[in-house]
Amino acid sequence: MIQEIIVTTQNQDGTTHIAPMGIREENGLVIIAPFKPSSTLENIQRNKSAVVNRIDDVRIFAGCLTGRKDWSLVPTEQISGHRLEAALSHLELELESFEDDELRPRFYLKPVVEITHSAFKGFNRAQSAVLEAAILVSRLKMLSEEKVEQELEYLTIAIEKTAGENEKIAWQWLMDKIETFQQENSKSETA
Repeated sequence: MIQEIIVTTQNQDGTTHIAPMGIREENGLVIIAPFKPSSTLENIQRNKSAVVNRIDDVRIFAGCLTGRKDWSLVPTEQISGHRLEAALSHLELELESFEDDELRPRFYLKPVVEITHSAFKGFNRAQSAVLEAAILVSRLKMLSEEKVEQELEYLTIAIEKTAGENEKIAWQWLMDKIETFQQENSKSETA
């Protein structure tokens, strides 16, 4: 099972890198498999640690994919780093082992501490739709425009029926990103 979360890692200059990512758990370890190249990959290799942030504010997922990464952070408890202040819970991790790969290396990380900050009340359909749209945005270069439009047509139903203010904001950010990508792609095809 893949869990959609936000990973925070420390950049070389001491700032915090925030990235949406799908993780898995196996034999008591958390598996993070970032694409090459990526800041998450470099940061885990250098610092030997990462933080899993479990959130329900889908604006953070959408924001990370649309250039909005200025989210409030607080220091972690037992490893050097930061977590999202909005995290419902967070899991501090230390690197146990590494498996290299040309496309997506795998980090196997051992939990150091897990802390719950607030209860998870569940996702509504609009929140799930924003997550799915965020995944589409992260793969725009790999998917056909037709496939993206087909997926969005279905996801829009959930937005129209169940979205609150945060979901509407996140959705619009993603739609703007898709529109910009498609316009730039059309210009390069006609040039």
